[in-house]
Amino acid sequence: MLIGIIGLGDMGRLYAKAFAKAGYSVCGCDIPQNRERLEEELNPLGIKLLDSGKDVAHTCDLIIYSVEADKLEAVVAEFGPITKLGAIVAGQTSVKHPEIATFEKHLPADANIITFHAMHGPGFQPAGQKLILINHRSDAAAYKRMMDLFTAVGSDIVELKDYHEHDKIVADTQAVTHVGFESMGTAWKSAGFFPWDNGSYVGGIDNVKILTTLRIFSYKAHVYAGLAILNPYARQQVKRYAESESELFKLMIMEEEKQFRDRLYRAREFVFHESRKPIMLNDAVMKEFSLSQKPAEQRPNSHLSILSMVDAWYHLGVNPYDNLIAQTPPFRLRLGIAEYLFKNEALLEESIQTALYDKSIRGDDLEFHSAVREWSSIIGYGDMEGYKTHFNQVQEFFKSRLDEGNKQSAELIKRLMETTS
Repeated sequence: MLIGIIGLGDMGRLYAKAFAKAGYSVCGCDIPQNRERLEEELNPLGIKLLDSGKDVAHTCDLIIYSVEADKLEAVVAEFGPITKLGAIVAGQTSVKHPEIATFEKHLPADANIITFHAMHGPGFQPAGQKLILINHRSDAAAYKRMMDLFTAVGSDIVELKDYHEHDKIVADTQAVTHVGFESMGTAWKSAGFFPWDNGSYVGGIDNVKILTTLRIFSYKAHVYAGLAILNPYARQQVKRYAESESELFKLMIMEEEKQFRDRLYRAREFVFHESRKPIMLNDAVMKEFSLSQKPAEQRPNSHLSILSMVDAWYHLGVNPYDNLIAQTPPFRLRLGIAEYLFKNEALLEESIQTALYDKSIRGDDLEFHSAVREWSSIIGYGDMEGYKTHFNQVQEFFKSRLDEGNKQSAELIKRLMETTS
């Protein structure tokens, strides 16, 4: 089977190399100005650069479109109609509604459409990572070839029945998860401080928050924009997250303890019911990973971002443990720290008391509240360029620590996965 990849960006190159290493014949193409650099990188691995997507589409047995979500239709419209007879076509976008619509519009009727979604970024090798496989339309032989391919590269394959199921799960595991961490980054930028220098963000849970935030901002804005804006289920879930945060924040500033406490306990009972198999993050490991050179004295934290997520899961009727079948590292960490907080009675009580009565953290919570509103509005309006601009501004604020944060977060994820597997 000859595999052709149209778009050799970070993920396209990652999988081209993985397929070649597994013994497959691989070729690909990208924009002309990148060709020389890509040939230097890929030719020694046996991966051939072709002149254009037309050469890929009409010669390859498997054609993978690995381009930005907002550019996919233009690319498929140009190359899709000349797809090789009976070829398999897949996309690597993280939102499948627009991708499937594009394929159905521009591909020949004989094309097998078997798409996939790698649930990790380019910082991880495919082996051992979750990969969602969706058989939209194909014969049994074509589907077996795709299963064999991803088995050969060592992917942890999750088969979903259709793209609707995929996008519902991804709205939770990626879009809303990212908005939570992006809002933290925006709040810290607006407040004008790095959280690792602040006593309210010292300790295991906050180390996870900080490193995951930096990990997200170390990647490209268009990936997150597409996830949030093009997924029809994401807007609904992001809106609910913003509503949960706003309603909890109002109860905090009014010091309505009974309502606040009762609401969180109802959410805890639903999300962390004893029937759920816990993740159990390792506290000692979480505490090892700090960016601070001189740790400040630890102060209590309201953990409003986590309280809001659990409340949103409750109101959406979402069981996040079910969504671990398509988990990403940030989602697993987010669910893990939520579980850690809500199952630790003393820590949850400290969080509740801090949220309601500790005015020293109220300014930070106000910044977070404003940030959630901003991100929710951008996504609600479908403002792709606004999303990218907002993202890039926060990315610029943290740029001096993004590389270090990305490396430490990768090690943190590796260590925590080892202790919770």
